Amino acid sequence: MTAVRQDAWSPDDDLILAEVTLRHIREGSTQLAAFEEVGERIGRTSAACGFRWNSCVRKRYEEAIQIAKQQRQKRSYLKKQAIIATPHVSSLTVFDTEERAFRTDSLTTEEGLSVDSVIRFLKQFKSTYQDVSRQIKSFEKELKEKDEELERLREENERLSKEVSSAQTDYRAVNDDYKTLIQIMDRARRLAVLSHEEEAKPRFKMDANGNLERIE
Repeated sequence: MTAVRQDAWSPDDDLILAEVTLRHIREGSTQLAAFEEVGERIGRTSAACGFRWNSCVRKRYEEAIQIAKQQRQKRSYLKKQAIIATPHVSSLTVFDTEERAFRTDSLTTEEGLSVDSVIRFLKQFKSTYQDVSRQIKSFEKELKEKDEELERLREENERLSKEVSSAQTDYRAVNDDYKTLIQIMDRARRLAVLSHEEEAKPRFKMDANGNLERIE
């Protein structure tokens, strides 16, 4: 079990408490998780860390807390945008790297964040945000082009469908005419055969004496 320290808080302890708590705020975690992490690092209970933060340390980091909350909101926004632009997640990696660099810079003072570190981080964050914005615009443009291409293909498909339907109608008409022509030709052939057979039969007539004679 972790030993509970009864001695006074040192400036290093306060700095660790502030740094860890601010990091948890930026990352959207809870202060309770921060107090537990600090307690494990410096050998105190999470309750003692929470009491120290609320009673003493927090007052010295009001501005840093506000900045951390803004960073948390912007971090959440960037993650949502990264879901839309999944193939281009490098910007979030850059953001995480810059944030870790910012946390390292924050340890340069005991009483609060370095103003130069904050300014540098905000400039880097602005650059990263602009990169993400350009990527989003690029995706929107590409999506618009794909929509236009899809609409063109739909129109082309509709036109071809009409042509196929018209060709099928013409084919049925031609096929019906062909069947009708075959029927006419078949009847004509049968009539020609019958006429030939009629002509081939011998014909007779009766003369004045009552005798039959063949007619050539």
